[in-house]
Amino acid sequence: MYEALLAVQFAAPREGASGTVVFFLNIILIVFIFYFLLIRPQRKEQKRHQEMIQNIKTGDEVVTSGGIIGEVIHADEDRLIIRTAGESKITVERSRVSRKIEFGDKFR
Repeated sequence: MYEALLAVQFAAPREGASGTVVFFLNIILIVFIFYFLLIRPQRKEQKRHQEMIQNIKTGDEVVTSGGIIGEVIHADEDRLIIRTAGESKITVERSRVSRKIEFGDKFR
């Protein structure tokens, strides 16, 4: 019995990949997982949001990041003038628009 324990304890190392190669393969695998599950979808969403912001024009209804809903009455390169309820007008940066209200999304 002791001979079997000694044989396991002093066994020769296995042939194949060493510990450092396996470690680096695990790190590479983790980087790929982070890229495909976190980074890539976030970049796609940022690109879609940027295209939506660039396509806003006069007459569109938008929601700002602060929750203000209004109709765009004037669109500059980096600013929008929005008419809200009660005929008040506010100026916001294009980048502060969180979404554009499509025809089916209206609550009125």
